[in-house]
Amino acid sequence: MASPSYPVSMIRDFLKLEAASGIILVATAVLAMIVANSPLDGLYDALLNLPVSLQFGALVLAKPLLLWVNDGLMAVFFLLMGLEIKRELVVGELSSWNKASLPGYCALGGMVVPALIYYFLNAHDTTALRGWAIPTATDIAFAMGVLSLLGSRVPGALKVFLLALAIIDDLGAIIIIAVFYTADLSYVSLGLAGLGLLVLLALNFLGVRRLAPYLLIGVFIWVCVLKSGVHATLAGVAVAMFIPVRASSGSDEAESPLERLEHMLLPWVSFAIMPSFAFANAGVSFAGVTAADLTAPLSVGIALGLFVGKQIGVFGVGWLAVKIGLCRRPEGLSWASFYGVSLLAGIGFTMSLFIGSLAFDDLAHATAIRLGVFAGSLVSAGSGYFWLRAVTGRSVAGRAGA
Repeated sequence: MASPSYPVSMIRDFLKLEAASGIILVATAVLAMIVANSPLDGLYDALLNLPVSLQFGALVLAKPLLLWVNDGLMAVFFLLMGLEIKRELVVGELSSWNKASLPGYCALGGMVVPALIYYFLNAHDTTALRGWAIPTATDIAFAMGVLSLLGSRVPGALKVFLLALAIIDDLGAIIIIAVFYTADLSYVSLGLAGLGLLVLLALNFLGVRRLAPYLLIGVFIWVCVLKSGVHATLAGVAVAMFIPVRASSGSDEAESPLERLEHMLLPWVSFAIMPSFAFANAGVSFAGVTAADLTAPLSVGIALGLFVGKQIGVFGVGWLAVKIGLCRRPEGLSWASFYGVSLLAGIGFTMSLFIGSLAFDDLAHATAIRLGVFAGSLVSAGSGYFWLRAVTGRSVAGRAGA
């Protein structure tokens, strides 16, 4: 007879898997689609539109639950992304031009080509053109989750390259959001947010290594950015840039404040925040969806941008950059596995849905966006997995070949 703790140990073992967060993310998205296409669809809509408010004296923050997820929880997601970006830029795989150049060129190509494909398919519709950035993003969690399903078959160089590519890609998405998806600005709120950043800078100069002051000021900055017209998630990235990346000199601490915060946030983001976002944003109803919806330029532009555009942009620009001597291909990364990475880069999901929610706030476009994102991401994930499963099954010598 199995012991009472057996289910608990099974859950713990599952959560230790590299692919666990990706599996939960997929399961949550599927659950949202099932609920949205069942008799529970009314409850689903009511839950997302549930009014939630917080009040601090005269300051009142009142939003439906969906916006608390997209503006609040996703700010924590972007805080974690910002921490990863800073760590890689300062002490990691992006800390030198030699390391960052190839994934940088690939990320640039992987943003430009999908945007061009989307543009050409939607050039006739000025409203639809607002969504040009939807297929430019790569979902780190999904891409790394699919890669982790291959286990030890995947060479370390492949994982490092995909992570670097996805991080630079997310940095590009952050810049796009800041520049192109910002509403009317409140300069008073922006000024207060800037003042908060100056306080964080002062904490750095004073050698403060406790996380509490940074996080308290970070909440203040988030509120100011939320009220400023700039999307609130960017506050997470801004705060991350001021978290110390190194432990204080002479300290016995094994981890820096940045590493401590990363380790604190990672399980919450992986197993709570991202599934919450997926559940809140993936619930597309297929009631009344016709063949015309599936072949609409907006949906096709997103799907082809992710699946075709990412391949051409990432692999094509990377191959060209190596051939003309702008950068070197890392040892252990064959051209075959490099192509597999370009396929996985077409998994847009979380970031693509998020940018779509910024580009369009009406239900008329929501279904088309989700159909395009799901189609492009699903085909990219499946083809990337089976391609890499085939090519990484070769010998080590084969992997190192051109």
